[in-house]
Amino acid sequence: MAFETNENPDIVLIGAGIMSATLATVLKELDPSLTVAVYERLNDCGQESSQAWNNAGTGHAANCELNYTPQRADGSVDISKALEVNTEFDISRQLWSYLVKKGAIPDPRAFLHPCPHMSFVRGAENVAFLRERYRQMSAHHCYHGMEFTEDPAKIAEWAPLIMEGRKSTEAVAATRIITGTDVDYGALTHLLFAQLTGQSGFGIHYNRQVVGLNREESGRWRILVEDTFGGTRQEVSAKFVFIGAGGASLDLLQMSQIPEGRGYGGFPVSGIWLRCDVDEVSERHHAKVYGKAASGSPPMSIPHLDTRIIAGRKSLLFGPYAGFSSKFLKHGSLTDLFHSITHDNILPLLEVAKDNIDLTEYLIGQVLQSSSHQFSMLQEFFPQAKRGDWKEAVAGQRVQIIKPDSDRVGILEFGTELVPAADKSLVALLGASPGASTAAFIALRVLETCFGDKITEDAWLPSLKRMIPTYGIDLKVDADACRTSRAATAKVLRIENV
Repeated sequence: MAFETNENPDIVLIGAGIMSATLATVLKELDPSLTVAVYERLNDCGQESSQAWNNAGTGHAANCELNYTPQRADGSVDISKALEVNTEFDISRQLWSYLVKKGAIPDPRAFLHPCPHMSFVRGAENVAFLRERYRQMSAHHCYHGMEFTEDPAKIAEWAPLIMEGRKSTEAVAATRIITGTDVDYGALTHLLFAQLTGQSGFGIHYNRQVVGLNREESGRWRILVEDTFGGTRQEVSAKFVFIGAGGASLDLLQMSQIPEGRGYGGFPVSGIWLRCDVDEVSERHHAKVYGKAASGSPPMSIPHLDTRIIAGRKSLLFGPYAGFSSKFLKHGSLTDLFHSITHDNILPLLEVAKDNIDLTEYLIGQVLQSSSHQFSMLQEFFPQAKRGDWKEAVAGQRVQIIKPDSDRVGILEFGTELVPAADKSLVALLGASPGASTAAFIALRVLETCFGDKITEDAWLPSLKRMIPTYGIDLKVDADACRTSRAATAKVLRIENV
């Protein structure tokens, strides 16, 4: 039975998205006696970036996202970042497999479906890049089974919609890996919290916004929580606080006043999708096909035509079209950005603005795009797309990290970052992509950063290895462990393996 809020839990998680759901799951598996409370300002879990229509559900294994494999000046391709993300997704697969075998998740099809991942490029220069990328990636065991072709007929076999109506003289190339997946992170968030809610010592509280966060003399955290309907307030004391509230994490980090959070800022990037629910169209495309981003564009704006399977229904998404909004959350306020500016981060913010003029110009251009221009971008991917089959949908809001830097005052980061207090009693997760796909890996980083003294043979380590059998093994290096893990998780999760 869930404990009452006023009993002062061991752990408070702020935000009820996939990050908090994953961390809470891992913590309760490692120590069922822990009392854990989650506070969410909306009326349900997984409603911001975790919600299915707010993200592409790629199941980031860095198979197809070309921004993870930049080309060097000498023409070679750097695959190191792709390998990191690729093996981080293995951690998620292992955790999900453990929960399925345990019965905590009854059916993996409730959130996970096999879906090939493809990269598709046009033009001789891009074809040469993709060929070199394939040469390097396919030589590594992590990308065993990747296919490459410059044959339009083969690409049409893999993804007919992107080839029909295209000029036969156009230079094209594609890679495909059939072990990719489509993941509904909103459904997964609900599944994780559902199995947690049945455990003793766990409580999730909706329509509750954290409006105060202060350290007590004892070292615990005093958390002031406000009812978003009635405005009533209550205080809770916790040993450990995880701030996993998406775009709101920056505000909460600033509220904590930990020195480690000084200088951090945020740059919000919004997104628009085009969405197709016409069965005759969606049934003819079964893949996530990623292209190359325009020069100066942020990583979240890479064009892609995605198969989505949500609540048993297959649809297509194309986009996203990047834009700018001063909101830090989709359900946030237009004043979010301005409230986040402090005397600590104003210089890093100005430095980033100066160094990223091309990004600013790109976002302004995206905001000013007409609907006809947006649709013409879709037709570059899907030449025979019909305007009436597609409708506009607003994607989730992303807040990219602006962090202090000793050399450049401030820099813009497109990944995720943990910001822990010196005494490890609080940690904030900032940033966006790859985000949800690597939630399990991020949860392990929280454990190692803040609970490292418990990861021992006589404490949490045996249970941790039951959940994550390859814990402590570098899958980028150990090919046998990588193959064994992927074969085992594919069988449990009912996804493809090669």
